[in-house]
Amino acid sequence: MSALTDSDLFQKLGLKHPLIVAPMAGGPSSVDLVAAASAAGALGAMGGAYSNAAAIETFAAQVRQRTDKPFSINLFIPHSIPEVAADRVERAIEATAGYRQELELPSPELSPPYEEDFGPQFEAVLRLKPACFSFVFGLLSADHVREAKKAGIPLIGTATTLEEARALEDSGVDAVTLQGFETGGHRGIFGAKAADPEIGIRDLLAQCAGTIRVPLIAAGGLMTAEDIRAALKAGARAVQMGTAFLACTEAGTSAPYRKKLLETSERRTRTTRAFSGRFARGIENRFMDEMDRKPEGILPFPAQNKFTRDMRGASTAQGSPDFLSLWSGTGKGKLWQGKAADLIERLFA
Repeated sequence: MSALTDSDLFQKLGLKHPLIVAPMAGGPSSVDLVAAASAAGALGAMGGAYSNAAAIETFAAQVRQRTDKPFSINLFIPHSIPEVAADRVERAIEATAGYRQELELPSPELSPPYEEDFGPQFEAVLRLKPACFSFVFGLLSADHVREAKKAGIPLIGTATTLEEARALEDSGVDAVTLQGFETGGHRGIFGAKAADPEIGIRDLLAQCAGTIRVPLIAAGGLMTAEDIRAALKAGARAVQMGTAFLACTEAGTSAPYRKKLLETSERRTRTTRAFSGRFARGIENRFMDEMDRKPEGILPFPAQNKFTRDMRGASTAQGSPDFLSLWSGTGKGKLWQGKAADLIERLFA
């Protein structure tokens, strides 16, 4: 179960540029963005965590209608959690009652399952045989690793610490995405309830380069050609960028989300559990600010993610960013509003 060599992995992916356009589940990683990134010589990545097996297969088929270039599929590693106690749900309902009244939503009814079934999702990945399969929130089981290897699908795990990177390497992955504290969206910390190690990408690269033998992919706060060069010089074999692509014409970023991203080049972000129950970095807004002050009203992941879905949907429909998870990294500067291919060309000119 040995990993591919550094050069073999990226030769197999056939990338013109050492760039993965991050898998951004929930809308931004649209079919058009994934296809455009891959067609431009980077690796487009589907964020499939919130999609069932049929939706993953439909998405992949639509990408393949647009390009014959390789792309990746990304999923969340599942963690078993008990059914959330009724008193906790009641506290969460009470904490958000005013918001739902404001959004003209009924009182929610929450019941398991709280997330998509990983088994059928992974089986869809095996059938589709994407250029690689990436994942966050932990280790892929030994059985799943064996199945992916048998199908010839390279594996990319996500680490926020040297210890996580070592565990991923030992499990048989072909590359590790090092997720710095600067990264937008969900933190890839293995434990849902664990404290955030808060290690920046520069320090994380310094700890892992030369120690982890499989190729390293740097993620977190990377926005410019200079950022890319610095990461590659520090030992990364490739970079992963998400926020930089959120305002591209092909991105599925909703109108209120896009508007908030473009309001200023100095986006104020921080990590919160308010939207999903797991740490994730996004632009500060009303829901984040108010819910962070009443943690007793926040359910564990992934129950909280399902619990807040109606509010996020209503907020989008009303054109308001107040109740949206506005995932964004710490990178500063004006976001590119043209085609993804043009941004990629600028980054690697």
